[in-house]
Amino acid sequence: MGNVERELFGTDGIRGIANVYPLTPEVALSLGRAVAVMFPGGTGRTRILIGKDTRISGYMFEDALAAGACSMGADVLLVGPIPTPGIAYLTTGNRADAGVVISASHNPFMDNGIKFFGRDGFKLPDEIELRMEEFVLGRAKLPPVATGKDFGRASRIDDAVGRYCVYLKSQFPRDRSLEGMRIGLDCANGAGYKVAPLVFSELGAEVVTIGDKPDGTNINEACGALHPKTLGRKVREMRCDVGLALDGDGDRAMLIDENGEIVNGDGVMAICSDAMHRAGLLKGGGVVGTTMSNLGLELALEKNGLHLVRTDVGDRYVVERMLADGYNLGGEQSGHLLFLDHATTGDGILSGLMVLEVMLKTGKRLSELAKIYEQFPQVNYSRAVVDRPPIETLAQTNEAIRAVEAALGKEGRVVVRYSGTSKKIRVMVEGRDEGMVQTYAEQILQAAGRDEILA
Repeated sequence: MGNVERELFGTDGIRGIANVYPLTPEVALSLGRAVAVMFPGGTGRTRILIGKDTRISGYMFEDALAAGACSMGADVLLVGPIPTPGIAYLTTGNRADAGVVISASHNPFMDNGIKFFGRDGFKLPDEIELRMEEFVLGRAKLPPVATGKDFGRASRIDDAVGRYCVYLKSQFPRDRSLEGMRIGLDCANGAGYKVAPLVFSELGAEVVTIGDKPDGTNINEACGALHPKTLGRKVREMRCDVGLALDGDGDRAMLIDENGEIVNGDGVMAICSDAMHRAGLLKGGGVVGTTMSNLGLELALEKNGLHLVRTDVGDRYVVERMLADGYNLGGEQSGHLLFLDHATTGDGILSGLMVLEVMLKTGKRLSELAKIYEQFPQVNYSRAVVDRPPIETLAQTNEAIRAVEAALGKEGRVVVRYSGTSKKIRVMVEGRDEGMVQTYAEQILQAAGRDEILA
């Protein structure tokens, strides 16, 4: 499903520099019309729910999307800044026909993006996004716009944050409390800045919060899941029991142990798969990860007789495989974690709650739980490219890849791919020796340079 050719949509919606094509108000207006047409209401009027993160450009896209949907006769529900998973939850809870998220996730504030959920709270498959592109690019004709009394209306849901908080707390065992725990939160000056502190404090924790003062331009700036060391220092300084660093739209998180050490998505999957397996709750006999999932996760799972299934990079592809084959735990090293018994998409706050439940149940600190997983040294390089010819057509690059794979044998892996959200080539090499994997990754990049694709 990941190989459908699309012009506008990447692995996580449409993303780019705000007010530069394709991220313009004109495209957003067309997308608003397209989503209203693609997701007609049953017997009543179509309802489209729109939420966003804290970027200053969000106002512009919010209005444009709403205008487009209303012009096709759809009603719009605006929820303001709220994490992406909150929009998925509210879409289903409000019986909306589709949900729209205005966010560029972990990207800097000058970027933005638009992504969609169906009425079931799951991200759209490639085929539906491709059909929406046809409308936006003028290759398919939209139905006549609304006139007279048929225009849609836009209204705000004032208690969206409260509703989402109640849902998150309901996913934590009622017989357990966070009283006596000090939790560090880094909200990335993003969409989770209200929700996250409320959830953990209302469950009884003492909360130490940073990155909770968004101003429209400081989202992800030296904070959040992309900069977990910032929270790591705060956790050590304030002697927190655990830390949780969200990204800009709150759909992923990095965990921080009491020593300020980072536990990434692979580590969390190792911890939670073990706990779920012991409780008889893990489905599918394993976990769904991606080509980027660390070899250490695979080995940790094997110790429990479990397996790791790999998909293309992108949490939507992880979800598709989980749904197709009956898994209930999956995710990405970057902190996108899918607990499908609890949510339809990655949720950073929920991931934190799941780990805290394991800590309370076992009586162990996060650093002790994390020993289940030994992370292999992994080097990731990213370079801009002038074009994106198929990797298999690059003679020099493929020769270098084969040489590195032969040197690593079964003690390592190589993944070379193009980014799904930007014009870059990504090279990942992992193995037991950090110095060697760095050298190998550099050799592959040098070969890509000889193939004349680097910008």
